[in-house]
Amino acid sequence: MAEPAGVERGFQSLIAASKHLKSSLEKSKAIGLALKRTGPRFDEIEQRLPSLEAAVRPIRADREALVAVGGHINRAVGPAAAVLKVFDAVHGLERSLLSDPRNDLSGYLAVLKRLEEALKFLGENCGLAIQWLEDIVEYLEDHSVADEKYLSNLKKSLRGLREFQEEKARLDGGLRDAALDKLENEFRRLLKDNSVPLPMASPPSLGEQACIAPSQLPVTVIHKLQAILGRLKANNRLDKCISIYVEVRSSNVRASLQALDLDYLDISVTEFNDVQSIEGYISQWGNHLEFAVKHLFEAEFKLCNDVFERVGSNVWLDCFSKIAAQAGMLAFLQFGKTVTDSKKDPIKLLKLLDIFTSLNKLRADFNRLFGGAACVDIQNFTRDLIKKLIDGAAEIFWELLVQVEIQKQIPPPSDGGVPRLVSFVTDYCNKLIGDKYKSTLTQVLLIHKSWRSERFQDNQLMVEVLRIIKMIEQNMDAWMKAYPDQTLAHFFGMNNHWHLYKSLKGTRIGDQLGDSWLKEHDQYKEYYATVFLRDSWGKLPSHLSREGLILFSGGHATARDLVKKRLKSFNDAFDEMYKKQSTWVVPEKDLRDRVCQQIVQAIVPVYRSYMQNYGPLVEKDASSSKYVRYTVVALEKILSSLYMPKPMRYGSFKGTPPSEKFKNDVDLRRTTSAVV
Repeated sequence: MAEPAGVERGFQSLIAASKHLKSSLEKSKAIGLALKRTGPRFDEIEQRLPSLEAAVRPIRADREALVAVGGHINRAVGPAAAVLKVFDAVHGLERSLLSDPRNDLSGYLAVLKRLEEALKFLGENCGLAIQWLEDIVEYLEDHSVADEKYLSNLKKSLRGLREFQEEKARLDGGLRDAALDKLENEFRRLLKDNSVPLPMASPPSLGEQACIAPSQLPVTVIHKLQAILGRLKANNRLDKCISIYVEVRSSNVRASLQALDLDYLDISVTEFNDVQSIEGYISQWGNHLEFAVKHLFEAEFKLCNDVFERVGSNVWLDCFSKIAAQAGMLAFLQFGKTVTDSKKDPIKLLKLLDIFTSLNKLRADFNRLFGGAACVDIQNFTRDLIKKLIDGAAEIFWELLVQVEIQKQIPPPSDGGVPRLVSFVTDYCNKLIGDKYKSTLTQVLLIHKSWRSERFQDNQLMVEVLRIIKMIEQNMDAWMKAYPDQTLAHFFGMNNHWHLYKSLKGTRIGDQLGDSWLKEHDQYKEYYATVFLRDSWGKLPSHLSREGLILFSGGHATARDLVKKRLKSFNDAFDEMYKKQSTWVVPEKDLRDRVCQQIVQAIVPVYRSYMQNYGPLVEKDASSSKYVRYTVVALEKILSSLYMPKPMRYGSFKGTPPSEKFKNDVDLRRTTSAVV
């Protein structure tokens, strides 16, 4: 019985062992599965071990090092936090600064000023905060308080911050530049919306207008412009603002001048023959220049001062000089220079004096408006122009006497009238000594002499003019002697002595020459008129002799023949005389009327009486028309219409070309083409 019990116990032991083994296997399997699941976590832990080691390294560092690093960190955290706070504030201004300034300019400028202050703070403190952070890193590195990799990353970040801080424009991400661009656009808009060209109602009367300048900008607009300028100047953007101002305002002045039709300012010397062809333009030029200076540029001068007064005088004067140059001031001066460069002739002298008068009249305005250093180009151009005007005028004036003397060699006029030289020079000299030109010409000659260190006598102008008039007298004597026909010579003498007398009597020149001189020419006129009538028309009545015409019974046939013969002789002499003198002229109407009246009185009464007494003898004859060619009325009408000047004969100062021989001696076209 004992053996089965032992076997039973053995089976029980085996079963228990089997269960234990099975349980162990299941536990091993569970452990294996658990290990399998926890494998990645071990990998993660293994990867984090270095950083954990670095994190706990300060715990292993010296206590003194840990205490010191805490102080460094505390010093850096304050500035860094302040910088970060300001950065946040800058980004908070973005919405306001990207809006349109016109809606609230003062508010916009206030926000921009806050941005400028913030950027100034950042510029002054970013570097300091970074420096303190760099000091911390250096301390950590020196005392091995932190891991090398960690320190390397910190250094890389700080280098990026340093580069960012050095590029100040990036501190606000370009927000300030965008805001300044908007202010410049608002500056341009305010100017353009409030700059209106001056309307021109009547350009020809500009010189008589009162001072009417373009309306000044409204005060509110000026204040806005000044406020914008202040912010732009604070940000070194003033040059762009000045360019905008010059562009808009100079364009406005040009628009105001367009109504004046100033195309003539661009004319070149090659586009006209002489100053007479542009004489009208020169007169306009003086009025237009005065209007531009006194009204347009005066207004711009004041406005520049008003707008830029807070910026500085150098700025607003420079701004005005650019406006004046771009608006056309130099074009006005260039036209004057073009006139001075034209060929010389006496009319040019008057035009040069006109231009000088216009500039001299505006001298105070020029000095005030363009006297600053910024207007040096206009000053130099004006100075050169005045020198050319004075030199050119003086040169022409001092050559006049010589050029008048040269004309002595030119043949006298075939019509016995007044040569254009004589009529022109007398009128020309009266103008030079007249109220309009005398003081200006005296001033010009005085300046010209002073440049050459020569003295100019007070009466030197009058002395020179009198010499010219007396040279005309000499020319007249030479021309009278040049006529082969003495009757025509006397006719010429009558015309020209009367012209001198009439043209100079009651003038300053006549007063200087004296009454005896004038009376002498009047007497010469009377003498030559008497001789002319005696030697020409005065001979005609002798053809109507009554000798042998005593009517007696049976003598009609003899008397008729004598009348026919004498009428034919009279008619032939009259026709010949009329044909010869029909081309002659007496330019002065009063003298012409008087001469014609004297001729009528010398001939018509004799002819009327003769025809009344003896006309019936031939009027009934079949061939009476051969002998009675003129009625008394017709004869008087013919004689009364003698010596009429040809249309436009004396309407121009330009003369006929000199002889080829004379051309070779001197180029008269330069100075005397208008006086011949």
